[in-house]
Amino acid sequence: METSKVELAAPGMTKEDFNVRIDEENNLVISMEKKTENKEEKKDGRYLRREFSYSKFQQTMILPENVDKDHISAQVENGVLNIELPKLSEEEVKKPDRTIEVK
Repeated sequence: METSKVELAAPGMTKEDFNVRIDEENNLVISMEKKTENKEEKKDGRYLRREFSYSKFQQTMILPENVDKDHISAQVENGVLNIELPKLSEEEVKKPDRTIEVK
């Protein structure tokens, strides 16, 4: 089966930081949200330094007609989000005609 691939650089991100879905218009929606907090404390419990970081990203892609939307897969590896978009064969893309019974 032929596939297309979408790659997105995501240094420091884990699979829990991503949401990959197909919306109601059959578009591929990739969203990412990451919250981090770094703090260094003094011995008496007061903060010497406290840093907050918040990142949010969303990308919507229009999928070609020949993508098999039921078998899209995604994984994060070595700081890269990889999304596999398997393609339907030409026979599967051409929807068979349906005859409607006249009553």
